[in-house]
Amino acid sequence: MKFLWFLLHIVVLSAFTAHSAKSQMMESGVTRTVQAEALDAKKAVGGASSDSAKSLPAIVPEANKQSTSYYRRSDSYATNPESDPPRYVRRLSDIGVKAFKDITWLDVGFEWRTRYEHRHNDIRYVEGGNNDPFFLRSRAWLGIRDILDPFRFAVEFQDSRVYNNRHAITDQERNEYDLINAYGELYFKNALGADDRDQNRPIRFRVGRMAYETTDRRFIARNEWRNTTNSFEGFRLNIGREANDWEVEMFGMQPVRRLQTRFDEANDHLWVFGTIGYWRRWSDIITIQPYYMGQKQTADPNGFTATNKLDREIHMPGFRAYGKVGNILDFDASFNYQLGYSGTQRQDAYGYTAEVGRTFNHPWKPRVMGFYGYATGDRNPNDNVDNRFDRFFGFARPWSADHYMVYENIETPKVRFDLQPTQKLGFEATYAWFWLASSTDRMFDILNGNISNTLPDPGFNRDKTGQSGDHAGSAFEGRIRYQVTPRISTILGYTHFFAGEFVKKRIAAQPTHIDQRSGNTDFLYFEVLISLL
Repeated sequence: MKFLWFLLHIVVLSAFTAHSAKSQMMESGVTRTVQAEALDAKKAVGGASSDSAKSLPAIVPEANKQSTSYYRRSDSYATNPESDPPRYVRRLSDIGVKAFKDITWLDVGFEWRTRYEHRHNDIRYVEGGNNDPFFLRSRAWLGIRDILDPFRFAVEFQDSRVYNNRHAITDQERNEYDLINAYGELYFKNALGADDRDQNRPIRFRVGRMAYETTDRRFIARNEWRNTTNSFEGFRLNIGREANDWEVEMFGMQPVRRLQTRFDEANDHLWVFGTIGYWRRWSDIITIQPYYMGQKQTADPNGFTATNKLDREIHMPGFRAYGKVGNILDFDASFNYQLGYSGTQRQDAYGYTAEVGRTFNHPWKPRVMGFYGYATGDRNPNDNVDNRFDRFFGFARPWSADHYMVYENIETPKVRFDLQPTQKLGFEATYAWFWLASSTDRMFDILNGNISNTLPDPGFNRDKTGQSGDHAGSAFEGRIRYQVTPRISTILGYTHFFAGEFVKKRIAAQPTHIDQRSGNTDFLYFEVLISLL
């Protein structure tokens, strides 16, 4: 595997520096310094969080330690990236076993998740009726830091399976016995000195296989809701860290193909790359993230989809800003433009999001928010311009819990209400309206229009004439979250989708249409997540 060759290079490169540092790091005085740094590096907790943040017990600093970090979480829904390492990971010294209290250099984690879903007349498939699958996902993490600095490494194992699924199993549901993280890195703690709050500004260079999230998770995401996880092979360079007033991140990676029952492999035909800036000096008011991302694909004659068989190159400058207006409102907004080419067509697309919310001063923390998102679709299937916005490797769930809509060819306003009567109990309710930005382009994952490299796309999810209209439908989404113990959390959720003109007409247009479905669907699920350490 290529990424293991990269790891070997890092080991050799760091051997000389690691040898001299090792004996010093074993001394108790230095160990205490490492422990203090670990507390300072942990994230502050508060505000509305992502799905994963609300599903797992948080690791919080000691109450008597005042954080100096510039980092502030966004209050917008599901836009905060997973921590690095993930939230279920602990230092061995923190798991509560006295014999391990001095082992601060070893990270460990074990997580198990199971979810039952009931779907009625799921429009992702041509066939109607009921489906009641069980999804199982297990994870384990092992990582070493500090003791061999500047060399560090980590591996994360994941096993994903599905049972009682009436449909063909895809790589979104199953990926058995694989690694989603397996990397080495060089971490230079004080490479750039310290910021004005006396926080060290490091340089970190990571090579290997990586599953991580960045910016608002709309373009690079682990996809925590899904049963399988996005992963990449390549490099990642960070100048500065999350706690600093500024940080720069650069990456060049190949997405990993999920092969279900074989060991995953990198896609040699596709690279994704980018540079992201973070300005946090005014983070109590605003955090600014200018960035550039791109994709370059060489045609794969054996590609599963028509898109795989094209030469493609997409360049995407983007900008995001989030923060608060005093204690009155919070906001999160972004804009992205895409240019380049896709086969013989010129790429010309854009997308933007805007969310404004308010959390009221009440013990139950009621929050109301309004959201609007837009992404262009292909306006004319017969010209030489592709207007369909590309979501890269972002996650789908915030757009629609049932996975019908993603960040492409969409126009959606939403209203949302959250309530947290206790620290353990939370309620969420959302109503969303969906239109296609272009009536001549597709509605992503409906009527077997799945792009998971498993099922062929018959094209029922697109009407190139535009005669099916642009109203996709609307949806009510509700969730109840309950933290049973600090290490066990549960979620009960329900979504009802009300079909619009486009969905109804596409169902009726199927050549094999045998049932007279209205297009309305029901989605009920119950999830249990256990962190074992």
